[in-house]
Amino acid sequence: MPRSGARLLGSAEVAQYRERGEVVAGGEVELVSLTKRFSDVCAVDGIDLHVARGEFFSLLGPSGCGKTTTLRLIAGFEAPSAGRILLDGADVAHMPAHKRNVNTVFQSYALFPFLTVAENVGFGLRYQGLSKPERERRIGEALELVRLGAYARRRPGQLSGGQQQRVALARALVLHPAVLLLDEPLGALDAKLRRTLQLELKALQEAVEITFVYVTHDQEEALTMSDRLAVMRGGTIAQVGTPRGVYQEPADAYVADFLGVSNLVDAQVRSSGPDGCRLLVGEFELFAASSGGAAPGPVTVSIRPERVRIESFEETGENRIPAMVERLVFLGSATQVILRLAPGVSLHALLHDDGGAHLPLAQGTPVQAHLPPDALRVLARDGRLSTPATPGRGVTERALEVRAVAGVARRGGELTSR
Repeated sequence: MPRSGARLLGSAEVAQYRERGEVVAGGEVELVSLTKRFSDVCAVDGIDLHVARGEFFSLLGPSGCGKTTTLRLIAGFEAPSAGRILLDGADVAHMPAHKRNVNTVFQSYALFPFLTVAENVGFGLRYQGLSKPERERRIGEALELVRLGAYARRRPGQLSGGQQQRVALARALVLHPAVLLLDEPLGALDAKLRRTLQLELKALQEAVEITFVYVTHDQEEALTMSDRLAVMRGGTIAQVGTPRGVYQEPADAYVADFLGVSNLVDAQVRSSGPDGCRLLVGEFELFAASSGGAAPGPVTVSIRPERVRIESFEETGENRIPAMVERLVFLGSATQVILRLAPGVSLHALLHDDGGAHLPLAQGTPVQAHLPPDALRVLARDGRLSTPATPGRGVTERALEVRAVAGVARRGGELTSR
């Protein structure tokens, strides 16, 4: 079996899995005012969260934000200080871990090196009161589901990292949990294999129809696999939504900065109307659509690098600011362009190598930075949305393309060439 590129499961295996009734209805998870304190540290601070049956839900955030503690609370490895944990409507907050219909896949995989692949997968079945033929049948089916049937007699040390990850998945799925908890299971793999397994893991989840709760600090993983995600900060939830919605309409500067890459620019609201607001960045005026109602005063404007348009210096029109190319960074499929705007603000743009015509750019080239009105997101200086919340307001579904580029640029200085 190839180390990467092979499909995790085939349609035949999934069809057989369904026909035998092996698909378990995904569990509904609800957290109500969930709190966990360690001495004087509040790791999880009264969060409320609902995960629907059969959903792939990701908890995303930096180290120390409380995402792994939340997962351990759901698993039963930690007892909450306060709040409730509902699995299919039943409060299991104080139920032992082995009595909860959940299973966990860890980053380390925790495979027994002295057992074969089949013995590792079937370890938990020893305590299910099943006959030996039934155990062997379920082990074989789980291994076929992850395309490791031919590796049943091997030891973990004879497998690649990706294959070991699949053994861990099979061991968790063989018990037919209602909820599968995954704590950064791809973190130990190389980048290329990790990207391959992201797609395979999502395909597996859709096939078995089990609720997946996935913990990660990797934005690409969360955007690629999740039906919905929650961005966490300091033990609280900063924003919940679909990957597209959270990426395109971040609730605050923290979310905009953490999820992908954002340019965060200080500005002043000059006027506001139902169609948007007019801003000043230095002496240059910008119009931000869908930001009507923003109060006059200082704000932070967010724009993704892929939405910044670089035009000839001779171009004129609204939402254009003179700039100079400060640095070019080749990323393979795209080029990152670091601009210095006339007001002294540094701005990142992303030019994709799509075969289209681009301006000839070099360090020191004068250009116009075009910031489309619908690409600007207006946030208050304290990080919250400057636009008042509107009940029932839907998330705008635009095209989403995520590229890994360098961090947010927010420094001042003169418009100079370096």
